[in-house]
Amino acid sequence: MSIMSRRAALAGSSLLLALPAHAASPEASIGQKWVDGWNATDPTKFISAFTSDGYYEDVPFGLKKKGSAELRELHKGFHEQVGGLYVKLLATHIGSGHGTIEWLFGGKDAGVFNTGRPFEVQGVSVIEVRNGLISRNLDYYDAATIMKQVGVLPKS
Repeated sequence: MSIMSRRAALAGSSLLLALPAHAASPEASIGQKWVDGWNATDPTKFISAFTSDGYYEDVPFGLKKKGSAELRELHKGFHEQVGGLYVKLLATHIGSGHGTIEWLFGGKDAGVFNTGRPFEVQGVSVIEVRNGLISRNLDYYDAATIMKQVGVLPKS
């Protein structure tokens, strides 16, 4: 390698060191905001991830909510019925106003089946995004997995 090639390589690597660390993409921040909202006990943080007319559907349980007031009820209800509720972000993919948020959801069954037993399920939210906020959210996961973990269904 010539002296000029080495200098060019060093200059390039020095430039890379001066650049900021990889910033979160806008799509990842939408997924993280959604997860942070679920993990917060105050529903305000959750609602801030949605447009004011945002629509949310939990497909397995048939829950449908629209608008900030109903999203507040949804968040409050989940936190009352699931002790120690937590959501972990696995991945976010968004393009042209549509996308997915992949997640793990868990806690203890405190009010759905009243078993007091822990559960964790993997799922995905299919979303529509408008102006950086979620306008439509459809959750898909296997409710039978939760039922087996809390003892409502046999573990096959």
